[in-house]
Order: sequence, then structure tokens, then C-alpha cells
Amino acid sequence: MAVNLYDSAYELEKTVRQSNEYKFLKQTYNELNADPAAKAMFDNFRNIQMHLQQKQMMGQDITQEEVEQAQRTVALAQQNAKIAQLMEAEQRMSMMIAEMNKIIMKPLEELYGPLG
Repeated sequence: MAVNLYDSAYELEKTVRQSNEYKFLKQTYNELNADPAAKAMFDNFRNIQMHLQQKQMMGQDITQEEVEQAQRTVALAQQNAKIAQLMEAEQRMSMMIAEMNKIIMKPLEELYGPLG
């Protein structure tokens, strides 16, 4: 019997969408988007984050001023309860995905040995 990995992946996608972690993330994201002030602050935070990541990927240096601006923005964003709750939900979701990735990669790790 042939196994279609794509079918399994789509089934996993459905399971992720049904998970409590995803449902909580979606709920907190919707609540944040319903609050114009929190959404503006979060969008600003995300824009700075993406800008710095793009600079890193392009091999450009990040200035001390940019680092300080990012730190101030993160500190301000974390003071907002809705943003802090969303960040916590994102972290839980990320941990779950990392654990699933370990499981999925187990056959390759057994074949080649531990990576890193």
C-alpha cells in the first residue's frame, strides 16, 4: 500500500486548525484586530521586525539606532495586554510546530544521525 505524504500533510493541517493552540491564537488575533490602537501598535511592531529581518537576509548591518528602536517598540507592544496575549499564543503555537517538526524529521535523523 502506497502512502501519500501529501494526504497526511493535509490531514495534519486540518488537525492543527482544530487544535486548542490554533483556536486560541486565532481568537487572540481577531481580538487584537478589533482594537484599532492595539492593531496599529502591533502593525508597527511587525513592520519593524520584518524590516530588520530583510536587512539581515540581505547581509546588511543593523544599526545601533535600529536595534534601540526595535527594543523600544517591543517593550511598548508588550505593555498592551492584547499584544502580549497574542505573542504568548504565537509562542505556544511555535513550540507545538517545533515539536511536530522533530517528529516528522525523526526518520531522517535515524538515517543520517542527529543534525547539528
